[in-house]
Amino acid sequence: MTSHRTGMLAAALAAALLTACADPGGIAPSATLRDAAALGLPTTAANADTALAPAADWWAQLGDPQLDRLVTQALQDNPNLRVASARVAKADSAIAVVQAADGPQVNGTLGLNRQRFSENYIYPPPLGGSVQSLGNLQAQGSWALDFFGRNAGQLQAAIGQARAAQAEHDAARVLLAANVVRTYVQWARLQDQHALAERALAQQQQMLQLARERTRAGLDNELAVRQNESSRADTRTQVAALEQQQQATGHALAALLGQPRLPAGLQPPRLAQLKALAVPHELSADWLGRRADIAAARWRVQAAQGQVQAARAQFYPNINLAGFIGLQSLGFGNLLRSGSAEWGVGPALSLPIFEGGRLRGNLRGQVADEDAAIESYNATVIDAMRDVADQSLAVQAVARQQGEQAPALQAAEAAWTIARQRYGAGLATYLNVLVAENAVLAQRRQAVDLSAQALLAQVGLAQAMGGGWQPAAQAPEAQASTAASSH
Repeated sequence: MTSHRTGMLAAALAAALLTACADPGGIAPSATLRDAAALGLPTTAANADTALAPAADWWAQLGDPQLDRLVTQALQDNPNLRVASARVAKADSAIAVVQAADGPQVNGTLGLNRQRFSENYIYPPPLGGSVQSLGNLQAQGSWALDFFGRNAGQLQAAIGQARAAQAEHDAARVLLAANVVRTYVQWARLQDQHALAERALAQQQQMLQLARERTRAGLDNELAVRQNESSRADTRTQVAALEQQQQATGHALAALLGQPRLPAGLQPPRLAQLKALAVPHELSADWLGRRADIAAARWRVQAAQGQVQAARAQFYPNINLAGFIGLQSLGFGNLLRSGSAEWGVGPALSLPIFEGGRLRGNLRGQVADEDAAIESYNATVIDAMRDVADQSLAVQAVARQQGEQAPALQAAEAAWTIARQRYGAGLATYLNVLVAENAVLAQRRQAVDLSAQALLAQVGLAQAMGGGWQPAAQAPEAQASTAASSH
């Protein structure tokens, strides 16, 4: 009868504890991830838009082996990219730390002490007041049973953070490759503009010489000489500015390579040797998975969801199995004898009852972090869509400008040809030839700028479309974590 009453009392006490424990109810995230349908993106078959995505080495389409080598070197040696790699390694190590908490923990201790026992304490003589040698050799073990998903949530959070770090590293690679190509294109533009400016300077020198000869012959006045001298000085200023810009661009390219200076033997590029990049003309739902920054934001959401799961699990009992086995003796000589053996095993249960709102406050904070991660993901997607739209518009706009400028260049070159023919036939002066050539040089300068803008817009669109990034296959631990969080 006594044991029956004891059992009833224990059950009543357990029920009271459970009803008095902290309640996580009423705390839930309010933000929602925007999917392709909400963003107005059409869905397609799995392989329908594969051709839209840039290749992993999309810059190779430009057809410049020297550029290929520079991009490869940058991806290997850039210090900022190595910093991102270190962040990935650190995030991966956190997964192992969290996984270790889900398994048994075993520690060993060895203690050998010389101790005097008090005469006025719990030890009677002859132990009390004596000095003895104490030996302790013990192994302690514990195992936290994750019935309510605390460790699973923390593992999901760690995996999310690690995969986000990897995606951010990949995004940095995409950005670095694009910046190397951009800088290379700018270098080629400056090289072409410098060549045109040098030709313009030589042409203006000829015009100045003709103006001086005409003035001496009384066919013109000093005004023509001064005007040509002013134009020549302006062009010399442009040449000097272009040379400075070329040097600065070389420095920028070397920094992207992770080097103090450019490699020896590097040849200045020309725009004519660079081919156009293929440009996609549509955007579908599959594109959302082809940008590393979007993937990183999505992994951050999973990490925040794992933290919410771990915070919610803190409201429930924590069950831990603990035990020890070892040897303990009074006197070192007795430590390894069979009679010195000791052991113990048993469960331990802890349950929050009255914690002053600490757990609810923590859960609300983690839920707020999840809402923030979700809205950050939504903002990243929207900004990425704007980026794609802007770059696509830039590609189309430059193409239209090139279409309008090409006839103007052709007309200027045709006029220059006619001027040279008339001069050869004695029907015009050489000054007419130089004036016609000046118009040609102006059109060619504009054509160079438009060619560079077209390539830069194509590079921007390739980067906006993901830069050839492909999501890695989901790791087994990530699959397990996702499955655990879904139940």
